[in-house]
Amino acid sequence: MSAANRVPLSVLDLATVREGHGSADALRGTIEIAKTADELGYSRFWVAEHHNMPAVASTAPPVLIGAVAANTRQIRVGSGGVMLPNHMPFVVAEQFALLEALYPDRIDLGIGRAPGTDQATAAALRGVSPYLTVEQFPEHLQTLLSLLGDERVPASPRLRATPAPESYPEVWMLGSSTYGAQVAAALGLPFCYAYHFAMSSDVDGALRLYRDGFQPSPSRPRPHVMVSASVIAAETAEEAHFLAGPSRIMALSLRTGRLGPIVSPETAAQSELSELDEAMLASLPGTQYAGTAEEVVAGLDALVERTGADELILAGAVYDPATRRESLARIAKVWGL
Repeated sequence: MSAANRVPLSVLDLATVREGHGSADALRGTIEIAKTADELGYSRFWVAEHHNMPAVASTAPPVLIGAVAANTRQIRVGSGGVMLPNHMPFVVAEQFALLEALYPDRIDLGIGRAPGTDQATAAALRGVSPYLTVEQFPEHLQTLLSLLGDERVPASPRLRATPAPESYPEVWMLGSSTYGAQVAAALGLPFCYAYHFAMSSDVDGALRLYRDGFQPSPSRPRPHVMVSASVIAAETAEEAHFLAGPSRIMALSLRTGRLGPIVSPETAAQSELSELDEAMLASLPGTQYAGTAEEVVAGLDALVERTGADELILAGAVYDPATRRESLARIAKVWGL
């Protein structure tokens, strides 16, 4: 595929906390990665919402989005995503309307349905509110859209997310199942499929449901798909697989409850794993595309060909933010950004 025909590339980041370092270091690293992505010509820089996880400092996307937008010039900045069951819609609408006022035409609001955490932490986030549940998601999403300028949904005469809006953030639906695809289709929203969660997932079925069921909306007359992938590019394939080691250990720790900061590539390479751990690792995504930039780009080209994606967003947990910046630079050069 030629550079002229390639789709836009974006970046998804978790503000990963590494062994021997603190949250402040992780957040500074995210801002430096965002500045690099901006300079290289990536389209979007999204941060995820996770809670009570030793390896992830990205707990409050609106706060981190403000910091990233302030330190970049043109890249769109957003959430990948805000987990709506954890928040009242009016609060989310106010936060993102304010971000949009500060950084007009640069803010994305990616919405997810999963809690992004364990049940105990979700309960701590939501308190005793009967209104913050997964069951309320469709109603809350429509309320949020109304507060952010969607005239298809009746607005409350008394509530305004911001007093005098001149523009609104771009709202996306996120998902790793058919549920999110169907919601996005029904509401005419752009849809981001979390393929980096698992290569064995039914991305083809979800995207087929989305495109077949898509109902045009004022902001989106046609379906629009972004697909995520976990990547790392290095000078050699061997080096890339070495640098991807921490992401595999992190994926394993999430499944086994042995949570901790992300380990170094050296520690990952020396980790003694049980037969059960090895079997579980074989079923986990880890870093899906690890190799030279040419090898990674070939894999991404094939993913676009398979899914018909209009955009790709690149995830990838690494120990050192400098590694992530170098990887993004290598991919950008071969991709033709």
